[in-house]
Amino acid sequence: MIPVTEFRQFSEQQPAFRVLKPWWDVFTDYLSVAMLMIGVFGCTLQVMQDKIICLPKRVQPAQNHSSISNVSQAAASTTPLPPPKPSPTNPATVEMKGLKTDLDLQQYSFINQMCYERALHWYAKYFPYLVLIHTLVFMLCSNFWFKFPGSSSKIEHFISILGKCFDSPWTTRALSEVSGEDSEEKDSRKNNVNRSNTIQSGPEGSLVNSQSLKSIPEKFVVDKTTAGALDKKEGEQAKALFEKVKKFRLHVEEGDILYAMYVRQTVLKVIKFLIIIAYNSALVSKVQFTVDCNVDIQDMTGYRNFSCNHTMAHLFSKLSFCYLCFVSIYGLTCLYTLYWLFYRSLREYSFEYVRQETGIDDIPDVKNDFAFMLHMIDQYDPLYSKRFAVFLSEVSENKLKQLNLNNEWTPDKLRQKLQTNAHNRLELPLIMLSGLPDTVFEITELQSLKLEIIKNVMIPATIAQLDNLQELSLHQCSVKIHSAALSFLKENLKVLSVKFDDMRELPPWMYGLRNLEELYLVGSLSHDISKNVTLESLRDLKSLKILSIKSNVSKIPQAVVDVSSHLQKMCIHNDGTKLVMLNNLKKMTNLTELELVHCDLERIPHAVFSLLSLQELDLKENNLKSIEEIVSFQHLRKLTVLKLWYNSISYIPEHIKKLTSLERLSFSHNKIEVLPSHLFLCNKIRYLDLSYNDIRFIPPEIGVLQSLQYFSITSNKVESLPDELYFCKKLKTLKIGKNSLSVLSPKIGNLLFLSYLDVKGNHFEILPPELGDCRALKRAGLVVEDALFETLPSDVREQMKTE
Repeated sequence: MIPVTEFRQFSEQQPAFRVLKPWWDVFTDYLSVAMLMIGVFGCTLQVMQDKIICLPKRVQPAQNHSSISNVSQAAASTTPLPPPKPSPTNPATVEMKGLKTDLDLQQYSFINQMCYERALHWYAKYFPYLVLIHTLVFMLCSNFWFKFPGSSSKIEHFISILGKCFDSPWTTRALSEVSGEDSEEKDSRKNNVNRSNTIQSGPEGSLVNSQSLKSIPEKFVVDKTTAGALDKKEGEQAKALFEKVKKFRLHVEEGDILYAMYVRQTVLKVIKFLIIIAYNSALVSKVQFTVDCNVDIQDMTGYRNFSCNHTMAHLFSKLSFCYLCFVSIYGLTCLYTLYWLFYRSLREYSFEYVRQETGIDDIPDVKNDFAFMLHMIDQYDPLYSKRFAVFLSEVSENKLKQLNLNNEWTPDKLRQKLQTNAHNRLELPLIMLSGLPDTVFEITELQSLKLEIIKNVMIPATIAQLDNLQELSLHQCSVKIHSAALSFLKENLKVLSVKFDDMRELPPWMYGLRNLEELYLVGSLSHDISKNVTLESLRDLKSLKILSIKSNVSKIPQAVVDVSSHLQKMCIHNDGTKLVMLNNLKKMTNLTELELVHCDLERIPHAVFSLLSLQELDLKENNLKSIEEIVSFQHLRKLTVLKLWYNSISYIPEHIKKLTSLERLSFSHNKIEVLPSHLFLCNKIRYLDLSYNDIRFIPPEIGVLQSLQYFSITSNKVESLPDELYFCKKLKTLKIGKNSLSVLSPKIGNLLFLSYLDVKGNHFEILPPELGDCRALKRAGLVVEDALFETLPSDVREQMKTE
């Protein structure tokens, strides 16, 4: 006898798969077990008991009349003896006699087998085996999608992730934080969500990212008092679950093999149900208790007609009717399954009820096999889908990251990273984090916040706690901002720096910072930037004074002209793209500083000469070869700083003498060979940089520059220095390294304020001891070979070494 437990391999592969079994699959499984028991019971009876019992039919033989009469006469002439009387010692014996067949046991067995094979209907013989086979096919069809390689791997992966999501402490916490809300709170939250979804633009709508925090319930914001409820290990496990769910969703939503497999196996079961009902209904009447058997075995048994009794006919008849009832119920259940499969859209799944119940409004709807499995799980327990949905929410993931960040970056740890930046502000730099820790907003002394390579930065309303915040730097960051935080930044932010790789990383809310004074943009822009609608909003920056664009612009954007009335400094740093159409510069009448760097300029733009308020001009890294236009600078009475470095200028025109207001002049990294004496008629110069040229001679007129504090001729071909240079007694920095000098004049001792001297790379054999008269010069400020430094007197060396 085969135990029923041996057929368990045809059921589900793992007990965990039960979550993908709706009630009809469970019901049909029980029906299958009942039908299997019928089949096993029938097969057992077939094996253990006699299948059929046959007896020959007696036929009276034909006898002649003479023999009969003789027998009669003999019987008549003979006087019958009276029967013996019973006595106490000889009791009467009664003998029971039947029909004599003269057949032995082997002949009866042979007859039974022959009649079983020839006379009994095949349905009556094989009914239990058919039941068993049909039931096994039903069981295989019901669980085939759990076994098929293309579907079982997805199911196993899904069940594994589902179990972890269901048991994750993060799921419990995320749902519990919204479970305490009463119905009024939920209704008001739903109304707010609907309003936020229908409003696309407005006074703040164009400035705040579409995924505003307004649509996120306040109870879903990180609660710092319960931050420790989730330890670091649990947080990391939940973080890994989010990544698994993302990858699994991308993989499963690509196809619908699970749905197709389930539909096909259900259709197959319905077809098989119809076949079973059809032939069983027609043949069940063939199971009869009495069967007539006519077989030609008279030579072996003496008989050819037999009357047989099918011993299990009555039981098989009852079992067949019972089996038909089970199959009918099974088939009706399968028909309902087909109705459910085709009536409902099972390849799409909406989490609308979860979004309404939990308030997590960004849970996305899913499709294909992912949706089908969620529909199946809902038939088992809708709570699974609800808990699983937490790991589909970007808001939930960001909240988890926020919680982990807050645990990792405590206020004390953040204060250790504070430093003073170039603007002399107390700055906190944060680089390559998963988000912005809420603990940042507890450092109230913070003046500058620098965020670099941080994705999905959310600036909450708590930024209002940073009363001293004036500067914000966003380098390759995508930023969303709360409306209350935007209001705070509009009033307090003075400096904004944005470095981006894509135009979409430019925060749209920056154009509404009405009190912003400095804006620095670094990133690749299109050549038609002037047509860019977003930059036209610069006109709303009424307080903007400094604008720096480091990009690839080919002309000055019209948006920059719109703020020209109050713009004081403009910097355009190109990547070598030629800057043309500079006539818009004429409109910037209040501009005091102008930098046009690496713009492939071949001449000084004429529009510059119209900037009467200009004080500083920087034309670094262009392609200037001739600067004859320099004579027009005489109209710029306020011009004090002129930087023409890193160009291809070969000579300095004598018109330079008309720029009497110059205080800082840089011609470094050019191709100048001759230094005209007219240059030194600009007697207000305090800073003069002529390094990295081909100059061989320094005119003695340099002594006229009595205000000179910085002078550099590094990396030239100068062979001697005029003594008049040492008349510039205010000189603090003197760079004469990498030349062809062989003697350093003792008159250098006249430079009492000299604090930095570079003489390295010359042909000096000895340094003058008069360097000791330069009291401000220390060893750290003297750039010279160690051997040459040893030529100084020991007292001078000791003097320089003392701080």
